[in-house]
Amino acid sequence: MAKTTATIFSCSHCDAQFQKWIGRCLTCGKWGTVEEQLANSSEPRGVEQAATLPSAQTMKLSEAIETKQVKRISTKVGELDRVLGGGIVPGSMILLGGEPGIGKSTLAIQMATLVPEVLYVSGEESVGQVSMRAKRLGLSSPTLRLANEIRIETICSTMKKERPPVVIIDSIQTVYSVDATGEPGNPTQVKACAVKLLEVAKSLNIAVIIIGHVTKDGNVAGPRTLEHLVDTVLYLEGDRHHAYRILRTVKNRFGSTDEVGVFEMDDMGLKEVTNPSASFLEERDSSLPGSVVTCLMEGTRPILVEVQALVNKTSFGYPQRKASGFDLNRLHVLIAVLQKRAGVDLMQYDVHVNVVGGIQADEPAADLAVSIAIASAFKDTVLGGDLVVFGEVGLGGEIRSVRHVEKRLKECEHLGMKRVITKGQEGNKPHKQLQVISVKNIAELVKRT
Repeated sequence: MAKTTATIFSCSHCDAQFQKWIGRCLTCGKWGTVEEQLANSSEPRGVEQAATLPSAQTMKLSEAIETKQVKRISTKVGELDRVLGGGIVPGSMILLGGEPGIGKSTLAIQMATLVPEVLYVSGEESVGQVSMRAKRLGLSSPTLRLANEIRIETICSTMKKERPPVVIIDSIQTVYSVDATGEPGNPTQVKACAVKLLEVAKSLNIAVIIIGHVTKDGNVAGPRTLEHLVDTVLYLEGDRHHAYRILRTVKNRFGSTDEVGVFEMDDMGLKEVTNPSASFLEERDSSLPGSVVTCLMEGTRPILVEVQALVNKTSFGYPQRKASGFDLNRLHVLIAVLQKRAGVDLMQYDVHVNVVGGIQADEPAADLAVSIAIASAFKDTVLGGDLVVFGEVGLGGEIRSVRHVEKRLKECEHLGMKRVITKGQEGNKPHKQLQVISVKNIAELVKRT
């Protein structure tokens, strides 16, 4: 039967299809991403077409489990191996995202010099510039191979010829395919290049690490389907004005998404931080009011960080509320709870809250520490250097329990803390060197401050 063509309009960002052109995609809300495409249709279809195609080879689950276990490739970077679940799985595709200048390329070149026979393809820098950066960081490797190429077909051909165990693409926004339209970095180009890399990675059992920049809203630049194509999505987070970086897993088909890695940026690149709690509390001055330590859970790892609060008489008609490392809307809620439930009158005072070290205190366990820090600064009282506070604060002023209490208490004891204020739970193990103080509501705690 004759072959017919039909015209459809598809969104290059989310692949949504429409019968007519529209300026804004109704699915993802992006502007200018709907493009005209030709949809080929021919007979036979449905059952008739399926009968003419060869069948796929299948395998029982029991047979697949009995096959030999896949040996992971160690990156020789402990924090990175922790996040990946024990190392790189051969044939997997990993997306490493982060803001420009956060340290993605630095982490990639450090790993490339530690793993044998890595192919590093850079579309942003020449081979000479990559070697200069490695020399500046004090890195060297006799087996690392460098290439400066942005055409994806050439990169795939090089992978098929040299068969390296790991290939690093820096970055996915700089490469292009002759089979796709648009400039490099266009959503259509990014998706086409990722699909071709994925095909080579799975067929030749080559692990591919692609580096991607993030947009202002925190997503990797390009189509959202890019995160669905890859096996693992890692985000390198942190403030460029602070030394610490957190490597967080968003998606991992071969491991847990609860692990995080902590690094410190210095002149020699990214350095592993094996004891983050001690590093964050190293320069703390416990003799100042408004300073308290809380315990946050970054994945499955407890980390002690300092929370600071400053309460000052306002010079304007409307008091100012500022927060660094803590959600500003949540700060407004906690201030309202302190005023209504604990009698702390902050109507004529500016409140400033800071989480030291550039860490984002996103979990509810930081509520109690922020509240007690504000009360301490308001009353001008010192809480002491051996106190840790964590717990969730409700709108009624009640203190609620949080998860992983035992892990938090062990970390507090390991760092030499003596007192912990939190919501008491039945079944908690006693700690010889740690006094656990249980409180029921915020009013009771403020009276003790």
